[in-house]
Amino acid sequence: AGTSSKRGYCLNLDPATKLVPYAASIDIRDTVDYKEVMHQHNLGPNGAIMTSLNLFVTKFDQVMGILERRAFGEHGGGDGGGSGGDDGVPKRPDDGGSSETAETAVTAADAAPPPKKALDYILVDTPGQIEAFSWSASGTIISESMASAFPTVLAFVVDTPRCAASPHTFMSNMLYACSMSYRTRLPLVVVFNKTDVVPSSFAEEWMGDYDAFQEALDEVGSSSYASGDTEGSGYYASLTRSLGLVLDEFYSTLHRVGVSAATGDGVDAFWEAADRAAEDFREEYVEDLRDRLAE
Repeated sequence: AGTSSKRGYCLNLDPATKLVPYAASIDIRDTVDYKEVMHQHNLGPNGAIMTSLNLFVTKFDQVMGILERRAFGEHGGGDGGGSGGDDGVPKRPDDGGSSETAETAVTAADAAPPPKKALDYILVDTPGQIEAFSWSASGTIISESMASAFPTVLAFVVDTPRCAASPHTFMSNMLYACSMSYRTRLPLVVVFNKTDVVPSSFAEEWMGDYDAFQEALDEVGSSSYASGDTEGSGYYASLTRSLGLVLDEFYSTLHRVGVSAATGDGVDAFWEAADRAAEDFREEYVEDLRDRLAE
């Protein structure tokens, strides 16, 4: 089945964004006024994002109740459209719009077979500042709450043209992905975006072939030496080579896919990768959660 036949439910958890290119069924901006949080608490942008998430997560039990009703069709819902007010989520008087973020959590809402399956997926769009979500208490509460009710998968969105410009940028992104995976213990899909600009085949080759990545580093080192730049030589290059070897085993556990948000190319492949990662969740995460509860 194509993407258009999927029934979804979208949440926006970025309080600072101005334009959301999709219909958010639940929107944090309807509950928390980001600019007012900055003003009242005398915070900068990142501090206000984290505080807004902390305020929102105090009511996240209500959000989970809505998601479970929608996902399992207890009240015949599941169309997932519209804006956030008619589901019982606390609202502030005015709202505004949001942009695509760098990190997106995707939850496949097809856990154990429910009596009536109303949704195919729940998409949770998190703040673009990775640390504000992945390394905050509120981010942990949200991800663990979702994982306790649905097969939950992280989707880490990578800027492919930037990685093509530098193997070091590619390695920085892979370290982010590694930290997110170990922080949450959830399956991860690496989504190489903007493939309409630069195909992602080079990155997938680097992940599957350590020697190919080393050759790319050698090329950077040669050009850097010729231009007098130190990026491709010395400690920085040595560290990147070592990290490439360390992460070689980590790559084997990752699902990856190339996508163009502009053209829609690769979106069906993304959902297929998300479904495979959801199977990993059922086979590995659930057992790990049982072990942790038993301790």
